[in-house]
Amino acid sequence: MAIAKAERLMNLALCLLGTRRPLSKRELRESIEAYLEANSEDAFSRMFERDKDDLRELGLVIETVENLDGETGYLARRDSNRLPPITLDAEEAAALGLAAKVWQQARLAGAASGALQKLRAAGLPEDVDPYEAHGALEPRIPVHEAAFEPLMLACRDRRPVVFDYRKANAAHPEPRHVEPWALECWRGHWYLAGFDRDRGAERVFRLSRITGKVRSRSGRFTAEIPDVVTVRETVASWAGETADRSALIRLRAGAGYPLRAKATSVRELGDGWDELEIPYGHGLDAWLVEFGPDVVVLEPAELRADVVDRLRAVAKG
Repeated sequence: MAIAKAERLMNLALCLLGTRRPLSKRELRESIEAYLEANSEDAFSRMFERDKDDLRELGLVIETVENLDGETGYLARRDSNRLPPITLDAEEAAALGLAAKVWQQARLAGAASGALQKLRAAGLPEDVDPYEAHGALEPRIPVHEAAFEPLMLACRDRRPVVFDYRKANAAHPEPRHVEPWALECWRGHWYLAGFDRDRGAERVFRLSRITGKVRSRSGRFTAEIPDVVTVRETVASWAGETADRSALIRLRAGAGYPLRAKATSVRELGDGWDELEIPYGHGLDAWLVEFGPDVVVLEPAELRADVVDRLRAVAKG
């Protein structure tokens, strides 16, 4: 249904932009197949009025003209619907180039490069190279998960999805019905924030734990989509970025540098081990499991128990 409506809107826009004189509703109906298939004149009229309002909401300037016979016609003049010239200074071009370079390892690399080429054709300053390095660090956001692209499109199109998800402490994946809100990258890992229909609450899913294909579902979202800042705060909390207490761990010497960077204190224990105090928030247990035998949780007891449960689940396969 969404594809059919988009095609109908595109055909109507092309008709209105391509004519040199106002077209009546009768002429538009005869020119667009979807309108010809309407069951009645009333059904067509309602469909046309909705489409006309949708195009105007999208920014298309549609003029209404009455001819000498009193018949109403419609057209969209090209000069009224032409975008202003694109002008970018050196700083703006550099920012776009940096954004494009971020995605060079992802499937968006082609789209990013194509967008810069279009900007160059539209008047990007010739003396500005958007790909020129502007620092010693090369920005990269790696995207290896197959679920990234379908989830990105589902977030954009506001389409519910279904996928199989394996929790860190579960031996087998289980299906999740989700209304996707946004994708966020934390510590090199991608997360999906959305509304879990089965649990009736917001949830965050790590893309590397999604198994199989992401399947789209029809229908509208049932939950209100929060502000993007709120979504980022939710991901940060679930990914362990928001901490309200501390944990004490033993870490093998020479290992776990990301943990060392987060530590508020480090004490050498000898025998190849160090003792670290690190911020403790939601998701820390899943992060600690990734370091395997190089980490031993000392306290609190509930964190130690959660890590042990996750390791046992992984061992069971």
